[in-house]
Amino acid sequence: MGECGNDEFDIRELGTILGVWAHPDDEAYLSAGLMAMAVDVGSRVVCVTATRGELGSMDLERWPVATLADVRTRELAVSLELLGVSEHVWLDYPDGGCADVPADEAVDRLVTLIDDVEPDTFFTFGPDGMTGHDDHRTVSEWTSAAFARTAKPGARLFHATKTDTFDDRFATTSGHRRAFGDAGSPRTPEHETAIACRLTDAFVDVKVAALRAQVSQVDVLRAEMGHDLYREWVAHEWFCLAATR
Repeated sequence: MGECGNDEFDIRELGTILGVWAHPDDEAYLSAGLMAMAVDVGSRVVCVTATRGELGSMDLERWPVATLADVRTRELAVSLELLGVSEHVWLDYPDGGCADVPADEAVDRLVTLIDDVEPDTFFTFGPDGMTGHDDHRTVSEWTSAAFARTAKPGARLFHATKTDTFDDRFATTSGHRRAFGDAGSPRTPEHETAIACRLTDAFVDVKVAALRAQVSQVDVLRAEMGHDLYREWVAHEWFCLAATR
């Protein structure tokens, strides 16, 4: 593994990919480029979303909580279609309530899915949950437990991260602070990441389109940051190797 575009990095090495995320848009922000690249070379990509994000309104007048689950369900379908990802699974747990779900139940469901898909590569949050969200942290725990129980030999589990350079670059922007709070994003030295992907312009275009499809989550941030800065903000994807089988 190496940098995207580096001769040492070949997206085909990831094999079949399973991404496990908490809310619609997590998958796009953290791995849309890698998913689109994998689909582009014919690899299988399966996406799991734990909740429909029904509490995550950025503007209650435009997107009231009562109808937000349906809105985000439709948005995610369009977003994944733009990435070329045709296999998606909802766990349908309550937004903000993943920590209250019996862990054995959630892990058992993931184990059943893993046995069916037989992924080579797993993408999910690190223990920090990227933004510290309890649902993100819980999904990370479930995925790690399911990976340990049933992943096939040679499989690898990757945790999404950000870097010192990234956080320093965007720390003063309002959109960045909205996403990560005053503490900023997770900071992993780039040389310690297993995947450090600066997307090509073509794949940044695909990623931005997939994100823009999730209007209820993206419009406010894009308006705050402006198109060019927002595009730069989402142009990198980093993952640390968390476990191997």
